[in-house]
Amino acid sequence: MKMRVQYIMVLFLLLVTGVVSAQLTVQSLPSTQLTLKNAVHDFGRIPQGKPVFYSFEIRNPSNETLSISDVQASCGCTTPEWNRQGIAPGGSGFIRVGYNAAAEGEFEKTIQAYYGNGQVMQMTIRGTVWKTPDQPAPSNKSIARLKNIKF
Repeated sequence: MKMRVQYIMVLFLLLVTGVVSAQLTVQSLPSTQLTLKNAVHDFGRIPQGKPVFYSFEIRNPSNETLSISDVQASCGCTTPEWNRQGIAPGGSGFIRVGYNAAAEGEFEKTIQAYYGNGQVMQMTIRGTVWKTPDQPAPSNKSIARLKNIKF
């Protein structure tokens, strides 16, 4: 009988410990992570020498204002711009990224945003730059003839 009471007491203590532990897990600190709506943007085909831009939307689901301290691109051909004032709790902001499209061919560039206590968020832009013709296309004489025909 005494053994049974001790066994029930141990089970009761384990049950209480498990409930308290579960409550502590649920009430943990809120996340201080910024989130991206889209981490990758594909420009598709773009003409050479025509800069393109894209704005990455950033959301702040935490309960504190988070500031982006620095944004670095993997190449000098990519220029990021952002609001240094911070993103309010529950708010959103943007990092605008420009690509100069000077080099012909496929490209993939990464952009890293640093915020909070050393946290990093990575974005990627990609696409294909096609070479524009050196001179304009010649005029089409057949079109001119069709314009002169009277029906």
